[in-house]
Amino acid sequence: MSGHSTYHPTSGFGKFMDDRLPIARLVHDSFVSFPVPRNLNNFYTFGGILMVMLVSQIITGVVIAMHFTPDASMAFDSVHLLRRDVEYGHTLQSWHAVGASMFFIAVYIHIFRSLYYGSYKAPREILWILGVVIYLLMMATAFMGYVLPWGQMSYWGAQVITNFFSAIPLVGDTVREFLLGGYAVGNATLNRFFSLHYLLPFMITGVVILHVWTLHVTGQTNPTGVEVKSKQDVIPFTPYATIKDAFAMVVFMIIMCYFVFYMPDYLGHADNYIPANSNVTPAHIVPEWYFLPFYAVLRAIDFNIGIPFTDIVLIDSKLGGVLAMFGAIAVLFFVPWLDTSDVRSANYRPMYKIFFWIFAINAVFLGYLGSRPAEGIWIPLMKASTLWYFFHFIVIMPLLGWFEKPLPRPASITDAVLAKNGGASIAQIEGTAAEPQAKG
Repeated sequence: MSGHSTYHPTSGFGKFMDDRLPIARLVHDSFVSFPVPRNLNNFYTFGGILMVMLVSQIITGVVIAMHFTPDASMAFDSVHLLRRDVEYGHTLQSWHAVGASMFFIAVYIHIFRSLYYGSYKAPREILWILGVVIYLLMMATAFMGYVLPWGQMSYWGAQVITNFFSAIPLVGDTVREFLLGGYAVGNATLNRFFSLHYLLPFMITGVVILHVWTLHVTGQTNPTGVEVKSKQDVIPFTPYATIKDAFAMVVFMIIMCYFVFYMPDYLGHADNYIPANSNVTPAHIVPEWYFLPFYAVLRAIDFNIGIPFTDIVLIDSKLGGVLAMFGAIAVLFFVPWLDTSDVRSANYRPMYKIFFWIFAINAVFLGYLGSRPAEGIWIPLMKASTLWYFFHFIVIMPLLGWFEKPLPRPASITDAVLAKNGGASIAQIEGTAAEPQAKG
């Protein structure tokens, strides 16, 4: 896909560096001349948005760490002193907090785009798996970061989530005690979570580098799901893709800035602005919104699994909920093999397209259910929604590959572009794309 390098240093210093440390060649081949399909839409811009958000979160996080005190008696005050007394501290803290939510919004759009266009299919299985690893690391980082302000929801969220590990047979209590640094959430817990929250973003950066490297080896997918077959199917990454990505980033940042400057606390929980108190339990303990679908899956399992017609319990409700919650994430690793269809894009899979949107609506509904109390009508709805989540991956995706009749696909990316442009010639399309650059 990437082909041979087209970089040619023009200066003596450039040639000197290129023979010894070819960073300029790497940047040129990866972000300037790298060929991308000419039919990418705006949903393909979220990979670049996520890279910008990762850098933003690391920079603001490092600065906040300079003012944060990882001590149970001082953590809450140190966060609010940063907001009140440090110059631009309120903006800095709001940017980091809102940035976490915007990061997850971008990653969920990125994941759903990949599911819709089949970006996980061969030869991109490793690319998809690395993406799921990044998602897991993001979840761990976000959870540990949510505990650090040491408010009521932070404290009790840590209490509830870490308690789930004790349900794991044999090693559960040991793992929980290691995370907590003792037998209860306290100062040692805060120190451990602070250390891990600081470390994990750099681990994410390492996996992101592998993710991008894998992308450049296998090449970018596109809305048709058809592989690149000729030079006419691709355009250079710069200026075409970079301009599209830059415009999308500006729009995304405008939305983020609206929350940062006008509603910085909208995505948080009111109870987290109350100092942690081990003697007062909040009325409803809920995680951040981006964990709510999995929280609903966890609470959907309120029954024991045992041998029929006996009192023998094989898996109690607590362990069953934990297994279901982690299973909801683990199943993502197997998506490339669960989908048995040879067609990538849902644009040419009419049945899969319907089931995809049902799945997307169900995932959002799971998030809503995660915010509801585990009582009344919400319990059977959680069970039904959880069942459909797993049913989509384990039953629907394999069966559709065997029984679905896909629509005719274009012979090439260029054919799809020509059809979309009303049969315009390739020369006309290339001339139209080059015209803004010539005017500039």
